Amino acid sequence: MRGTLRLLAKVQPSKILEVNAPTGLTGILTHPQPRPALIHTYNQILDKLKALPESSVYRQSTEAITKSRLKIIEDTKPVGYEEWLSRVKAQIEKNPAAYSHVMQKDGSIAYSEPSETTSEVWDGAVREVLPEGPSTEEMANSKARAIRAEEERLEVEESQRPSELEQEPPLDADQINDIENKIGAGLVEEVIMVAEGELTLVDEMIAARVWEPLEEKAAPGQWDYFERGTHTGTT
Repeated sequence: MRGTLRLLAKVQPSKILEVNAPTGLTGILTHPQPRPALIHTYNQILDKLKALPESSVYRQSTEAITKSRLKIIEDTKPVGYEEWLSRVKAQIEKNPAAYSHVMQKDGSIAYSEPSETTSEVWDGAVREVLPEGPSTEEMANSKARAIRAEEERLEVEESQRPSELEQEPPLDADQINDIENKIGAGLVEEVIMVAEGELTLVDEMIAARVWEPLEEKAAPGQWDYFERGTHTGTT
């Protein structure tokens, strides 16, 4: 059940939940963009699961629940979504190379950010090989040229950096509530936390190679007690 504070936010005229407002659960605040966050995380999980064989029970069960929840999220679109998508696609088409990390082959937008690339900042040291015994003036001129070259490089780098894409419109309170009811796993923030945990767990399962047979075979009947119907009374 949603917390009282979360329900109060729903009666506001905008019907948009206030970002970072209390949800009614200790330590959990209202997520700013739950839909893009879940779509991105679920797609990451599905991609990672491909590293496991199709016969893996863990892969089969995790794929099933992930795809089911992903469909619920993707089918719930915020007001103004199509208009937003048109604007974003138009921006991407002007500089497709710069946004290759977000535009998918099917024309959809990938909910991921480009990896941070850090370039080494010049520390002021002159690395140009100078003639033996340079004069003070030559050293000063060389340093000035190096500074100008670095400034020009940074200007070019800045001009080529793509502008930030417009954020997807937020879901309203009714849509969030509908998602929570369909998934049935608590607040959408809790659903995000579970998805993020699953994303980490996939790596652990791959590292442990859980699809392989046990190194030591289980004794006959070891798991019989835990099977359904083996220890229930009869009427």
